Amino acid sequence: MKTNERLQKDVQDAIKFEPLLHAAEIGVTVKDGIVTLTGIVDNYMKKTQAETATKNVGGVKAVVEKIEVQYGNTFSKNDNEISVEVLKALNSNWLVPDENIKVKVEKGWITLEGEFKWSYERDAATNAVNSLLGVKGVTNNIKINSQTETIEEKKVEEALARHWSMNTLDIKVKATDTKITLTGTVNSLYQKEEAGRIAWQTPGVSSVDNKLKVEYDYSIVE
Repeated sequence: MKTNERLQKDVQDAIKFEPLLHAAEIGVTVKDGIVTLTGIVDNYMKKTQAETATKNVGGVKAVVEKIEVQYGNTFSKNDNEISVEVLKALNSNWLVPDENIKVKVEKGWITLEGEFKWSYERDAATNAVNSLLGVKGVTNNIKINSQTETIEEKKVEEALARHWSMNTLDIKVKATDTKITLTGTVNSLYQKEEAGRIAWQTPGVSSVDNKLKVEYDYSIVE
């Protein structure tokens, strides 16, 4: 079991380990497995890396992310210029069916909309734009339009069982047409998000309702 103090140190160490991050930029507070990140960074990639590093720490139940992205005073790029670079990045990524995507940029925040056939295509769209200079945030509203009518629960269960970190005895899978609902318990936020990602990668899935609960016992001794 971990105390709040120990979990805080583990998260701070994980952030320090990331080559793009400076630990002094990011504040970490912890209460019963809920980690709050604060601070100011000079690009959006740092923000996402800090959040990912935190989620991968054992014992983290949830992340409250309050990191702000502020570019230096000498940096100047308006929304039109960012839009042009976003479109170029999407067009040059062969994994992204760019003819099916719409882009909106407002004060550096990118919103992606459209309809794809596969979850990996939606993920590729996010990855294509989140490292561009000037970006302050990305909202991916792309929907998945499955080409199949029903999903077999067994396919999702088998995919989960192949992952080294999953205890599939504690995860229940329910398929309703092309929607997957996950219930049960896992030991970490990492496991919860991986289970959701695996469910999304199953061919034919159009939506995932991830209701998995993160259960972790915390020491009351500080």
